[in-house]
Amino acid sequence: MTSRRYAALVTVLCQLTALLGVFLASALPVQAAPTHIAAELVAGPIVDGKATLAIRMSPEKGWHGYWINPGDAGLGMQLAWELPEGASAGEPAYPVPRTLVVQGLMNHVYEKEYAVLVPVMLPAKAAAATRLPVRVKAQWLACTDQLCVPERAELATEIVVGAAPDKKTAKRFDEWTRALPAPLDAPAAFALTDKTLRLAIPLPASVKLEAPHLFVREDKLVNYAAAQMFSRKGDVLLVTIPRPDFAATEAGTVDAVLRLDGFGNGIALTAKPGPVPTGGEPVASDTDAPELPALPWLLLAAVAGGLLLNVMPCVFPILSLKALSLARAGESEAHARVEGLAYAAGVITACLILGAGLLALRAGGEQVGWAFQLQEPAVVVSLFALAVAITANLLGLFEFAVPGFASGGSAQGSFATGLLAAFVATPCTGPFMASAMGAALLLPVAPALTLFAALGLGIALPFLAIAFVPALRRRLPRPGKWMVTFRRIMAVPMALTALALAWLVWRLGGSASLSYVLALAAMLVALLALAGRNQRRGRPALIPACVALAILAVGVLTMPEPQHQPGETASIINAKPFSAKALAKAQSEGRPVFVWMTADWCLTCKVNEEVAIEREDTKAAFEKAGVVVLRGDWTRRDPEITRYLTARGAAGVPLYVWYAKGAKPETLPQVLTPALLAQKAGS
Repeated sequence: MTSRRYAALVTVLCQLTALLGVFLASALPVQAAPTHIAAELVAGPIVDGKATLAIRMSPEKGWHGYWINPGDAGLGMQLAWELPEGASAGEPAYPVPRTLVVQGLMNHVYEKEYAVLVPVMLPAKAAAATRLPVRVKAQWLACTDQLCVPERAELATEIVVGAAPDKKTAKRFDEWTRALPAPLDAPAAFALTDKTLRLAIPLPASVKLEAPHLFVREDKLVNYAAAQMFSRKGDVLLVTIPRPDFAATEAGTVDAVLRLDGFGNGIALTAKPGPVPTGGEPVASDTDAPELPALPWLLLAAVAGGLLLNVMPCVFPILSLKALSLARAGESEAHARVEGLAYAAGVITACLILGAGLLALRAGGEQVGWAFQLQEPAVVVSLFALAVAITANLLGLFEFAVPGFASGGSAQGSFATGLLAAFVATPCTGPFMASAMGAALLLPVAPALTLFAALGLGIALPFLAIAFVPALRRRLPRPGKWMVTFRRIMAVPMALTALALAWLVWRLGGSASLSYVLALAAMLVALLALAGRNQRRGRPALIPACVALAILAVGVLTMPEPQHQPGETASIINAKPFSAKALAKAQSEGRPVFVWMTADWCLTCKVNEEVAIEREDTKAAFEKAGVVVLRGDWTRRDPEITRYLTARGAAGVPLYVWYAKGAKPETLPQVLTPALLAQKAGS
């Protein structure tokens, strides 16, 4: 009860603060201060004497605006129109908002660009080609999670009677109109008590619901932050929402927007008092998301995931670096421990850097996930150049001490090996790791970074065990001349890594990018060979090494823009590109769906595709069952795929989800067996 009273008090204070800010903003003279939400008034199409105007709102990253009912805190937009004589403005139409919970308070917000559409009835006697000036004084509240700023603007445009908008404007209005909730074509009923608001919404059972939420327009009619309960009884959707404990209001009708899914689809409805059935089959709502396990269990999952990552295919290309560290660890106990600790420090540092970068980008509004670094062509080119340089070093073309890949070894080299190992080895998620990394995207910063550090510890555990357990270390062969030969052999997998990265450059940027980086690699090898010749003759190798670094930096910075994006690729099982619309369409047709999320840089994905997906028996089973296959290519950053991964609690790929007829989606294992998909299709 105390926490509820506190939330109510905070709500009242937030509302009073917002109202005071708007009052002060209107009382003070207009200043040319920059706003955190840019506004624009755009004139649109005219149909039957009625024009449509759009107030386009563009929030800065980290800022948000509010729906007409802002929720527990905030303030809706206020509009004062100046229209020609005989014209009148109608009710503003808002797109479907999203929920934002801050300190237990539920807000209805927009964090991306959105448009409020306003119908304007034109003067009856307005002749064709008449120009009608329109002005509006708009006031709104721009907020982050920590502060709010009242903002205002005087917007103006011109309506030309009888003129059609240009193609660009028409396209923008089409997009803005599609973002509006569709009006429900049948009346809804509601029953109001002191404890709950219950609604019966006529909605065909064939309409799929994913994380539904009901946004009630009437202020303080419901408890915004309370869990909403949804159930279905035939073609009627039943919704139960608790009433507020403080200053609850009454209503003769209920206007609301029902969010159907997490992609902005919704319906607008008006409910009148009437009978509301009981019972029904429960439907999962946005508040029914499974609770995260306790942090100790998540940490254990992260450590286990990192440990298993050592045997995942995405780690194989860099085993050569680890093998040299293992071989050198047998020289002495002190040396082994230093190498083990330095390697572990490098791995954990890399995981923390990647984790912090991921969290920072997501906090800034970017739709990114685990392994986001390999979605950037410049990063892939840099890794390609590094793999080429390491291959040349392992072949003896030149020597360098930091990072220390020479036979003598060093703590700096082990640390650098750990950095590179984690940076390249973590694109794919494995068992245990998927749930831990998915939870890290939902937790506060401190525990999230702790999970990333635990992942690094898991990756480094085998080498720490060898460093600190003498029995394991004694099983390693003694250092000797064999290490020189072993080093040359280890150049082979590193060269294969370079080839794989070159192929990825081609997939990301096309033939032009590949030719560019191959030329860059040729110059790099030539300069490294010159540096190695100087080393063998006892001359300084600093100048060619610096030139090589300069060429690499200039090459990455001046790389041509990618001309090729991964698109629909040939598939035995007739896979189609993933989209939320394609998924919704397949489900509405009542067909089973296999969602397959992959990326060119994910070796686990490629192994699964070869072993279990792209098979004739899988194709036959899918064709017999009428399975729709949707393939999401995450090689390049794709916000829609990232949103889907986040909604499924996954931080990266691979991800495989099976949608059976009339059943909840099932997340399949990340390591597929040859017969699994055929069995799913036949069940």
